[in-house]
Amino acid sequence: MKTWTVEFDTRAARELRALDHTTRRRILRFLRQRIAGDEDPRRLGRPLKGQSVPLWRYRVGDHRLVCSIEDDRLIVLVVRLGHRKEVYRR
Repeated sequence: MKTWTVEFDTRAARELRALDHTTRRRILRFLRQRIAGDEDPRRLGRPLKGQSVPLWRYRVGDHRLVCSIEDDRLIVLVVRLGHRKEVYRR
């Protein structure tokens, strides 16, 4: 069984720290239990359309995580996270 590693881009780490404690714990639990422990992290997400680099989104309540999946290194890199109304804005 593959074990995936979850990493945070500096911007995503900053966005995570800005969230309230309960939301932060919920997101980290989701990443640790559902994404890192899954054989294929794409199974739980959806691809973002119109991107030059293939990105995936995951839904955790009202928040969204935008991730890049690196199959060769077994890494899920969180590049953005935030409330669903704001996360897709640049």
